[in-house]
Amino acid sequence: MTSTPTRAAEVPPSVPERPAVSVPGTPVRRAAAALSFRNIGAVYVWLVIVVLFTVWAPDTFPTTITVKQVLNGNAVAGLVALSVVPPLAARVFDLSISFTMSLTSVLTAHFMVSAGLGPGTAIALAMTAALLVGIVNGIVVVVLRVDSFIATLATGALIQSLITMVTNDSSITGVRLLAEPFASIAQLDAGGVTLPVLYLLLAALAIWFLLEHTATGRRLYATGFNADAARLQGVRTDRLRFLTLVASALLSGFAGVVFTASVGSGSPTAGTPYLLSAYAAAFVGATQLRAGRFNAWGTVLAVLLLGTGITGLGLATSAQWAASLFTGSVLIVALVLTGGRIALPTVLRRRARTRPDSTTDKEIQ
Repeated sequence: MTSTPTRAAEVPPSVPERPAVSVPGTPVRRAAAALSFRNIGAVYVWLVIVVLFTVWAPDTFPTTITVKQVLNGNAVAGLVALSVVPPLAARVFDLSISFTMSLTSVLTAHFMVSAGLGPGTAIALAMTAALLVGIVNGIVVVVLRVDSFIATLATGALIQSLITMVTNDSSITGVRLLAEPFASIAQLDAGGVTLPVLYLLLAALAIWFLLEHTATGRRLYATGFNADAARLQGVRTDRLRFLTLVASALLSGFAGVVFTASVGSGSPTAGTPYLLSAYAAAFVGATQLRAGRFNAWGTVLAVLLLGTGITGLGLATSAQWAASLFTGSVLIVALVLTGGRIALPTVLRRRARTRPDSTTDKEIQ
């Protein structure tokens, strides 16, 4: 019986290891993801709005004056919108921001015009009142465990009663509000761009750094996503929620001071028009750049998008109701396109991949 010779085992040629530095196409994929409609859909909507009004009002809209008008006219709205971002990141609603803004507006004017105090003292006292509002909100929401939606709405009603007591529902005006150095807080400009725009950028930068590059920001997001799980991991969720309410009151209060310096009067309804637009901008901003997370730059982007449309309608001499129609329509379209309908096919495909066989489902049932 002859034995068959065995063949030597073939050793496959060694394949050189691929460098782990970068995979071909990865930067392209990352760039495509960063520029995708789902990530920055509001930017594309913004560009469409710019093109639309450029065609509609070619003589007045596509100018540098319009750009400055959009920036200067929406700086205060941006500050108010940014004031709700930290509480929302921790899943807390602060509906008293508009009342806090009105309070600091009338208090600043009252202390300067009626009490004869200097601008620095008046602003310090008004901001102290805003701080107290934030502390009261924190006590009611965090310590007394009242739902933030109801609690801040109730404190807002209390603030409104104080505003009425101080102003008797009348704006406070005076020459001192129009003179230097108080007026320069909002009216000093560089190249046509006023200081409130700088305040907006600094506030956005501070909130962005806090939320994206600090441990406190990660804890805030963890609190907002799942407070119970964050608490089990040692996160002091109550303290974070308390501090976000204080920060919200301070920033909205500062917006009231800037508003008074810009218009030269303390209005008892200064913050009323900003409440809905602030939350609208924050929620639209949560669909941009950091989808699913309330973030600073997405909020600023949403504020400028809405401001561009409203400014364009004003330059195109449209009807008065057109601004409200535009705001509501853009918000719905932006939220649906960036957060809903565009993502639906992807969700369905993922479910189809992960769903077990239908026969197995029947057996389990």
